[in-house]
Amino acid sequence: MSTVHVMDHPLIQHKISLMRDKDTGSKDFRELLREIAMLMGYEVTRDLPLTDVEIETPICKGTFKVLAGRKLGIVPILRAGLGMVDGFLSLVPAAKVGHIGLYRDPETLKPVEYYCKLPADAEERMLIVVDPMLATGGSAVAGIQFLKDRGCTNIRLMCLIGAPEGIAEVQKQHPDVDIYIGTVDEKLNDHGYIVPGLGDAGDRIFGTK
Repeated sequence: MSTVHVMDHPLIQHKISLMRDKDTGSKDFRELLREIAMLMGYEVTRDLPLTDVEIETPICKGTFKVLAGRKLGIVPILRAGLGMVDGFLSLVPAAKVGHIGLYRDPETLKPVEYYCKLPADAEERMLIVVDPMLATGGSAVAGIQFLKDRGCTNIRLMCLIGAPEGIAEVQKQHPDVDIYIGTVDEKLNDHGYIVPGLGDAGDRIFGTK
């Protein structure tokens, strides 16, 4: 079974609370999401493998640590996942970016796929799938399966807020994918929205209805 890492850092919790406020406008909402993505990215990458290299400093030569092998890939689930990309890239500028296009059918609440574009060497990288809200888990499950169908095996999921139902669904369908999440809320309502949540993340990021 995968591990669920809940980010209890005070800065992350504080910024999520500000995002929940219905009066927080799109500009502030986007900035807060970018800041949280950077903070969460620090934890998601905590166990990256290192290797030794020889570097000559202004004083002398020495052996020092750098990241080993292929670097990272970040894969936002469109469209709300786009709001987390810049924050992560500010932490790891060399990361490649893929995109997965999914939307949730309002009647069935099931994900419908329409786009997938990944780095050419995606199967050699650790891929971090990002989506602010983990509600029913349908989009995350489908997005992760997209990656596996293309030969990717080293996958992690990073979300801002999750419902217990969504977390359980991802763990059931992808027990090999660890979940990194800012906070776990109470439940889903009858429309598949997280309670108390923060509303529709995509609409609040882009100022749409």
